Amino acid sequence: MNQPLWQPSAANIEQSPMHQFMQEVNKRYALDLKDYGELYDWSVSNLEGFWDQIWDFGEVVGTKGSNRILENPNLMPGARWFPDAKLNFAENLLRFRDNSLAVVSLREDGQRTALTYAQLYKQVAEVAAALKLAGVVSGDRVAGFTPNCHYALVAMLAATSLGAIWSSCSPDFGFNGVLDRFGQIQPKVLFATDGYIYNSKRINSLPQVAEIAAALEGLEQLVVFPFLENQPDTSSIPEAVLWDDFCIASTEVIEFAELPFDHPLYIMYSSGTTGVPKCIVHSTGGTLLQHLKEHQLHTSLTREDTIFYYTTCGWMMWNWLVSGLAVGSTLVLFDGSPFAPEPKALWDMAEQEKITVFGTSAKYIAACEKAGLQPNKTHKLPKLRAILSTGSPLAHESFEYVYRDIKSDLLLASISGGTDIVSCFALGCPTRPVYPGQLQCRGLGMDVQVYNDAGEPVIGEKGELVCVKPFPSMPIGFWQDPSASRYQEAYFNRFENIWAHGDYAEITAQDGVIIHGRSDAVLNPGGVRIGTAEIYRQVEKVEEVQEALCIGQDWKEDVRVVLFVRLKEGFQLDEALKKRICATIRAETTPRHVPAKIIHVADIPRTLSGKIVELAVREVVHQRPVKNQDALANPEALQLFANLSELQTD
Repeated sequence: MNQPLWQPSAANIEQSPMHQFMQEVNKRYALDLKDYGELYDWSVSNLEGFWDQIWDFGEVVGTKGSNRILENPNLMPGARWFPDAKLNFAENLLRFRDNSLAVVSLREDGQRTALTYAQLYKQVAEVAAALKLAGVVSGDRVAGFTPNCHYALVAMLAATSLGAIWSSCSPDFGFNGVLDRFGQIQPKVLFATDGYIYNSKRINSLPQVAEIAAALEGLEQLVVFPFLENQPDTSSIPEAVLWDDFCIASTEVIEFAELPFDHPLYIMYSSGTTGVPKCIVHSTGGTLLQHLKEHQLHTSLTREDTIFYYTTCGWMMWNWLVSGLAVGSTLVLFDGSPFAPEPKALWDMAEQEKITVFGTSAKYIAACEKAGLQPNKTHKLPKLRAILSTGSPLAHESFEYVYRDIKSDLLLASISGGTDIVSCFALGCPTRPVYPGQLQCRGLGMDVQVYNDAGEPVIGEKGELVCVKPFPSMPIGFWQDPSASRYQEAYFNRFENIWAHGDYAEITAQDGVIIHGRSDAVLNPGGVRIGTAEIYRQVEKVEEVQEALCIGQDWKEDVRVVLFVRLKEGFQLDEALKKRICATIRAETTPRHVPAKIIHVADIPRTLSGKIVELAVREVVHQRPVKNQDALANPEALQLFANLSELQTD
């Protein structure tokens, strides 16, 4: 725990944008900051100076309008950043218009489309002109029911160039899941696909597109772009127009709308597993500044980089990834199964596209290890310098696997934040060592602390992850929440005037962060709080276990720990395996972590973005309804947890 797995060289530190930024701060403010810790402390003590410096360092295209950086600095919610500024998000992402590669769009079946920055700008200009002719104006909603491909990127940039608000779902969402989201925001225009490919299966989306379009109140334009077929047959959808027929305007100029800093940019959605999803509205300037900071400083992105993140358009990491255009990097968009046609597929892609920053989930890294992949022996990855992981806590063993079997000399950054802030609270730092199981640092300008139950900040103890000062990427609010009561309830009811994120976390002696799981899923046997990630880390060591899910079951005026396991093919959960699982958990944790029950299940329910749903399973076990099963990728799996006889006995 105390020995680093990797350390940056002195030369790498001095050449990093993080170090360059610190030197600019020192010069501008006559300081002598020497390392990340000192820079972080300055950034959260001097919020206005820090975010003003981020604007300048990121060379934001726009005008600040005045020297006013932050109004109402002591209010959350209520703080307002750069109140006199004007800018356009799409203009910042399209600032480069040369012949360097902007985006590579890849499909599972190997089809590849590449666009230079000049070509991307021209395509966005044509779609923006078409949207304008269709009557789209600032504040209108434009939605995408789309795979992760260049069409989605072009549509988003075209919409936001006009000041419209973009929102997207991936085509694996069911009808009710889409309607629960888009039905609340009533888009004027819907971009949709004719289908998609997953795990070698070609899935026709047009019947679902027709159903969605018919159900969306206020929809004026439906644009279908080709993915499965070059010329999709939309004859059964009379209101649909094909992409090429929609983009008939010939123009090479985009008239970017000048917008306030807090103008709505994106509407994103909570997972919706406990009710209708919350529609979270993010701002133009807040999203841009936060992503510039995280890309340039925490990830060291430059024009020389090629960045990939395995994501869908229904997960916030897509929104995070595409902001890489603002620093001139090459984006790699991939749509399909990460293990098709075989488990090494993404590593083949990383080699072929010379990816420098490879983003994925903790689950994918664990799956690579379980599959026995050793990319350092099978692939040439000389350009790869960073791996990013999010979605769930990254186990110590996965840290070790990356350095042992993928590449020994790279920055492994476990990052954590979420849809709620469209960015990160804790993430990577190119000037610090990597310790197993730890996120390297709290993000600059984010006054992140861990509070105990008494609301006191603690170090080296587990508690609630909070942010005690405003930050630019706080949501503007929730859609259709005029009193802001739902927004207040979501983040600010636990501690007054302080953002409580819902993560059970710890700040370490190395000033890193450990995420122990969601605080609303924390187990509480005998009154002792236990993060589920602590148990998963040990269970994943057991060779026979494919994946696991853990809940607390109310039992005899207490809570007992129940562990559900899905085993690899060919294995059975006998008493010997149960004892070995318990012994593995007990050896590295405490007796209270040892489950009272271990039960085999054929599948584990998860959200459409791949996160396991502990709360939904807990509801089923306690015979309470799960309100919104359309938020799940495999809702049928919930029935595996209903009325289990093993849970009715000691």
